[in-house]
Amino acid sequence: MIEKIPTLAKLCKQLQQVPYLASKNLYRVADYFLTERADRIVALTKALEDAKQNIVQCPSCCMWQEKEKQCVLCSDAKRDKSLICVVETWQELISIEKTEGYKGLYHVLGGAICPLEGVGVEDLTINLLVKRVVDTPEIIELILATNQTPEGEATAAYIAQRMRNASVKISCLARGIPVGSSLEYMDTLTVYKALSERRPF
Repeated sequence: MIEKIPTLAKLCKQLQQVPYLASKNLYRVADYFLTERADRIVALTKALEDAKQNIVQCPSCCMWQEKEKQCVLCSDAKRDKSLICVVETWQELISIEKTEGYKGLYHVLGGAICPLEGVGVEDLTINLLVKRVVDTPEIIELILATNQTPEGEATAAYIAQRMRNASVKISCLARGIPVGSSLEYMDTLTVYKALSERRPF
């Protein structure tokens, strides 16, 4: 049926390329775009274009930042430069920031090692992290805050192994985070306690 309406079919096909958008919601999202006010669709399109053109990854921590500006995290003089909290994605970083209990720096890996999905070390920012630690003597602790999933655990173990000769303390979150879960979906108190009660890796 949809194929008989080429423009609608094209819209749905493009929406299928969006990760995490369940197929059953495609038509609902398409309906939103078709029924929403034109000025709001224009504003959304403009916001997407601006984000694509003006947001880049920080060359140090790999969090998003405005192009031509300093990273708001790395340039914050109030942050403890001796601590690096390693997270899989920036969504987990946001979850930790919401606790207001961590004042160090971060490193965003861009995911976790997952051979089944073709994600290896070279696809992540692990090598950049290692270089960052080696080149920055003031870093004294690395907090591995990867998710409690097989992929997250494997990634943390790999990083710890790579850092075995570095003069930094390696710690991980307390076991308050349920196995198989993501920090992104944990409540603020749970994340705060897991971070504040971290233990040696």
